[in-house]
Parts: sequence; structure tokens; C-alpha cells
Amino acid sequence: MSSVRRLPPLRSMAAICALGSSVLLMTGCTNADTTRSSVAEAAQTTSPTGSPTNTASPSPSLNEDQAERKALVPMAKVTWDKAADTAVKEVPEGKLVDLELKRTSAEATASTGSPSPSMPNPAPSQGAPEWEAKVAAPDGTVHRIDVDAVSGKVFRTQAEDQDADDKQQVADRLSKATQTPEQAVKAATGKAKGTVTHVELDESDDQKVMWSVDVVSTDNWDKATVDVDATNGKVLRQDVDTD
Repeated sequence: MSSVRRLPPLRSMAAICALGSSVLLMTGCTNADTTRSSVAEAAQTTSPTGSPTNTASPSPSLNEDQAERKALVPMAKVTWDKAADTAVKEVPEGKLVDLELKRTSAEATASTGSPSPSMPNPAPSQGAPEWEAKVAAPDGTVHRIDVDAVSGKVFRTQAEDQDADDKQQVADRLSKATQTPEQAVKAATGKAKGTVTHVELDESDDQKVMWSVDVVSTDNWDKATVDVDATNGKVLRQDVDTD
């Protein structure tokens, strides 16, 4: 007896066809959505000419020293020359030999030292900006003068602990330096643009008296050190510290 293959009922066939159509429709919709999404993403990163567009890119990372300069320099409201003028007035016939922008340390606000410091005004909080100046009397005696870099007020004065040779060395440098700090800074900033953060009377390796000036660029926060001959105002050397 031959077997007869039964055909599925028409109602079942209709259901199967409907299910197949649904699957095909969903697949088509999914593919269309995926295509539209891909096109949208490409539009965000590609210009009409087909080349990548310049979306907002992160700024170059700063190293530790650059980040510290970026944080400290804008906090100082008193410029180097104003701080220098204030410090020099604290010492009769005094002349500036060193001035540096730095953060106020716990030691700077302490009342200990040899000899004991004078505290004419309240010290700024620890970590706040200050100008630490060193002003020499005619005999070479150096006085440290701390100036609040925000208010411009002197908050600490103290004579440095020096022997006779130290005093003589300072006096000799001052006698040879015919260029003022202002003249040296003008020469230095003619080579390096930015904010002056350090001015120091020093000697080169070949015993030339010079002013060493640090200038911080507010574009990339690099520090340029410019050495200026303290006798004729000529720039001796320029070095950029990117570290």
C-alpha cells in the first residue's frame, strides 16, 4: 500500500508565510537602521570632500613643571618689578641681587631663624604665591625679604647668615654690575616673551658677572633662562626648559 504524503493545511501554510515575511521585514529594517547609523557616523568624521574633519582635539598634555607654572604664575598679581621695588626699600641703600616667584612654604611663615626674622604683616597661607627677594647692603650683607605676590606687602624680613668672604663676594659682584635688573630684564624679554619669574645676579663659568633671568611663556608654559652680561647688557646665553 503506497504511502501518501499529506500536505499541510492551507491555514498552517498561511501562518508560515506570514512568519517568514515578518522575519524578512525585521531583517530589512535592521539592515536599513544599521546603514543609516553608519552613514551618520561617517558624516561626523568626514568632510564633504571625503577627508577627515578636525573635531575638538584635547590640548597637549603638560609635564609636572609646566603644570606647576600654569598654576602658579597667574596667581601672582604683583609683577617682578613692583616686588623688587618694595623689597629694596626695606634695606637702606640696598640693591637687588635675587628675586624669585614661588609658593609660600611653612618655613617662610615661621618665626624662627638665625637671626630672628621680622614679621611686619600677616603671612599668606601656605602654598600661596610670594616673591622671595634678596637685597644686599653696600657692605655685601644680604637680607631676605618675602613679599606677598597678591597684596604686595612685605610679610617677612631676615638677615642672611654670611661670613666675611660671602659678603665680600656679593659686594664685588655689585661693584662690577653696571646694568640694573630692569635693563637686564628688558634685554632678556627682547629674546624670550612671557612673564618674568626669577632675576638673579650671578657669575658665568668664565667669571663674568651676569644677570640670569627666567621668563615663562604663557602659551606653552616653558621656561626660558636668559643670561645677560651685567657690564654691557649683551645676551650671553638663552636656554629653554621644556621639562
